[in-house]
Amino acid sequence: MPIQGHDVNRLVGVKTYPTNSAMIGQFGDWRKLAAPSLADIEALAAEAYARLPAHFRKLCEGLIIRVEDFPSAEVLESMQADSEFDLLGLFHGVGLPFQSDTVPELMPNMIWLYRRPILDYWAEHEDTLGEIVTHVLVHEIGHHFGLSDEDMEAIEADVG
Repeated sequence: MPIQGHDVNRLVGVKTYPTNSAMIGQFGDWRKLAAPSLADIEALAAEAYARLPAHFRKLCEGLIIRVEDFPSAEVLESMQADSEFDLLGLFHGVGLPFQSDTVPELMPNMIWLYRRPILDYWAEHEDTLGEIVTHVLVHEIGHHFGLSDEDMEAIEADVG
């Protein structure tokens, strides 16, 4: 774009590139998109949760699902993680098999999904972001209920 006879891009050292059709996909122009936000990951988790079988969701009553960028330093230390990218999610609370009417719960049971490690995993694998969020959510809920990996795989297959 010439201004007073000069090419502005050349003046500021900006290199221009022709539009690449690979950068314009089903979501529009990728150059204008931001990384999925905490709210975006939370929405994907809510959609995945809604697709769980009703009897499974009933067992999750009172469970809180939170999305944060990274695990806290305390969580990383307690899980002996080498990096803040090592954990995609975490269940915190008293698992269903260990709950008792005689011992009151001090805190609600919670599942944490960690956005940045999830996005990093997404960048390195062929799975869609929705598939990864669903897998992490089902995995954490499953461990909370004492389910085996095979049980979790069957539930995840039902969720689609």
